[in-house]
Amino acid sequence: MIAICEVGPRDGLQNEKDVLPPATRAELVNRLAAAGLPRVEAASFVSAERVPQMAGAEEVVEGIERRDGTLYAGLALNEKGYDRLRAAGLDEVRFAVAATESFSMRNANASVEEAVGAATRVLARAREDGVRSTATISVAFGCPFEGPVEPANVVELAEQLAAADEIVLADTIGVATPKQVRALVERIEKPVGAHLHNTRNTGFANAYAALEGGATILDSSIGGLGGCPFAPRATGNIATEDLVYMLEGDGVGTGVDLEGLIAISEWLESLLGRPLEGQVYRAGIFPAA
Repeated sequence: MIAICEVGPRDGLQNEKDVLPPATRAELVNRLAAAGLPRVEAASFVSAERVPQMAGAEEVVEGIERRDGTLYAGLALNEKGYDRLRAAGLDEVRFAVAATESFSMRNANASVEEAVGAATRVLARAREDGVRSTATISVAFGCPFEGPVEPANVVELAEQLAAADEIVLADTIGVATPKQVRALVERIEKPVGAHLHNTRNTGFANAYAALEGGATILDSSIGGLGGCPFAPRATGNIATEDLVYMLEGDGVGTGVDLEGLIAISEWLESLLGRPLEGQVYRAGIFPAA
């Protein structure tokens, strides 16, 4: 069994030109939880001026119908964000630290050292508060401004973030290849996951490589939504329904309702007024039900 963390309501929607109202984003969270996803990244507690698609995080959380067996997470980049997340009552804080200085300044307006310091404070508070924590290392394989990232630097960064319950390695701009992903996953000593983008059509091969390397969680986004507003040419995450189809077909249990996921992608397509990047929701399950 592999745990899937659904990031569509946050990472998926943050790059959309259309801003969905909080009530709609809460409905998306509820539909995803109903499909059996064990973890859902529901909201982002960041500046609405910088990321207007994520405005109204507290309203999103208020609209969530909590389901047993689903862990609800949110993104925070500083203590102020964590204060908001804690007050909203989410189960998990996700904190992102970039592996390069250039991306850190663009994404968090802080140096890597400053971001690590902020993460350390948030992770310590989360542990005291009994809130689960995940530290995501963004651009772990390649940076749009500095190029390839030295794996040893990522390993060192993971060690500095050891207070987190889990480390997630993010291929933010979709440049990694399977051998690179497996090798880096194997070097992380804590429970480790992977956050993969399919920019260059290697996302699903990389997901399989991450599993072979010992990853216990994979991030994905319904319909393949996503990207990063601070990374040029960064396109969507691996699609949740495509990932579930691949894993279940190979006998890797996910506990997720694939037909339910397809229905959610169809609903999102109607809301956004365009086909989504995912493929299984358009092609259908095989063999057909």
